[in-house]
Amino acid sequence: MFEGVYRLTERASATFTASGLSLHYPDPAEHVLEPRTLRPGVDPLAALDELLTDVIREAPTATGCVGVELSGGADSGNVALAVQAARFPEVHSFGLLVEGSTGRQQRERRRAFVEHCGFRDTAITAMQHPPFCPGGVRALRKPHDPAGAFYQEAFDVVREQAAARRCEVMFTGSGGDEINAHHSRTQAELPTPEPVPWLGHKAVRALSELNEHLAPIPVLPIPTLMGFGMHNPGFLRAGVWPVSPLVHPRIVRFMEQLPHEHKRDKALFRERIRRAGLPEWVAAPAEPENFLAVLEMGLRSYGLPVLDGMLKESILVDLGYVDGKALAQARDDAAAAPVVPDLLCDVLALEVGLRGMM
Repeated sequence: MFEGVYRLTERASATFTASGLSLHYPDPAEHVLEPRTLRPGVDPLAALDELLTDVIREAPTATGCVGVELSGGADSGNVALAVQAARFPEVHSFGLLVEGSTGRQQRERRRAFVEHCGFRDTAITAMQHPPFCPGGVRALRKPHDPAGAFYQEAFDVVREQAAARRCEVMFTGSGGDEINAHHSRTQAELPTPEPVPWLGHKAVRALSELNEHLAPIPVLPIPTLMGFGMHNPGFLRAGVWPVSPLVHPRIVRFMEQLPHEHKRDKALFRERIRRAGLPEWVAAPAEPENFLAVLEMGLRSYGLPVLDGMLKESILVDLGYVDGKALAQARDDAAAAPVVPDLLCDVLALEVGLRGMM
């Protein structure tokens, strides 16, 4: 869509000279191909505890004022426990709260972590800042990354709050799902994605070239890096340095070697929460939090009106990336369906982002 735009992958380098731009890619990263057997008497939890604390202490902070994204789940909870152990002078926790019975349980879990760790907490109701909401960056058509996170408006509020409290670093639980998964070198089969009927001819052609000219295999899980690309630039714009300890290269390698029984259902992470003295309903909640209701409300209340405008005049349709007639049918189907397909969020965000650039 844009000429002369390059994305620099991890460990790669770009050199700008009078003669132009040259890119140097690293060798493919080496990975552990299969888990190893633990030696008798080895405590993997103690090893994880030491690794996490060491990694967090490496974070670059001059004042010692740091933040923690605390959702109340096992990933952010383990990071929070390690941040507490690192003994920073000032720690603020931030969280987006969901609604309903799931939200009530999330609030209780977050409260348990905050009280245990002694953090200064800021909680934000996610439903007040859904995608495409009035006053958000997309509704105002301010310059932003069209491929940014679904919940950009809500996370913008988190970042503003962290910057207002002068947090130099924000520790996140990103990557916890990936390092606990059976990685791609197993025989696991990925599900076949459902076809997207409203893709235009240019998008279909681009999809056929998706696996060509790929960057070398990275150190971190690819979904984690993709998440960083959506999530982290907003923190940097706010003057906050995002750090995701769970996918530090040392921890990635440790988790690759760990026997599957310690990773299944995040068993090691949940045991670490239990050993910290927190109750079972915190370590292994019956209803983990999710933001699907926030996405649905944003799409139905604010996204579909954007889509109506897009059906009248659209950059993506004019350029051949979206089939206008098929998109109109998708709009009718979405209005009648109990749940608006989340893929529509992608195309709406891209359209609004492009308009903001013009």
